Amino acid sequence: MSLPATAVIAGIATIWIAIESDDGLVVDDYYKQGLAIQITLDRAREAGRLGLSADLRFDSETLALGLSSSNGAPLPEALFVTLTHPTQGGMDQSLSLVGQGGTYTAALKPLPMGRWNILLEDESRSWRLTGTIHLPTETTVRLIPPPKIPDR
Repeated sequence: MSLPATAVIAGIATIWIAIESDDGLVVDDYYKQGLAIQITLDRAREAGRLGLSADLRFDSETLALGLSSSNGAPLPEALFVTLTHPTQGGMDQSLSLVGQGGTYTAALKPLPMGRWNILLEDESRSWRLTGTIHLPTETTVRLIPPPKIPDR
């Protein structure tokens, strides 16, 4: 008798948890989120079309960046780099880099060791390059466009 009673109690508890908790799997604005993903993919495609690649070098207080284009596309005078920590948002940094001839530098607050996500964009946000770096074991990283992204 106790085994069926336990199953009934567990079933009631499961139903209560399902009703009371929000699993967050379905969003109301899924269409807008889909469009945002498409814009992100378009920006990555644009970086590939321009033949862009970037070499970043980190030291304790400076970020040095070299940007090049295999297609001879003009390089911007200013770039934006966003460094995000995967788990601790309070450590994130946004940097504005000014340079000439594909060489850019910016002052950098010391970054704690660990994995960091890198986002590189131009001023108009028309293209983007992304990558990751593991500090302190890596101090340089090369950002390239992702392999061929299928069109819509």
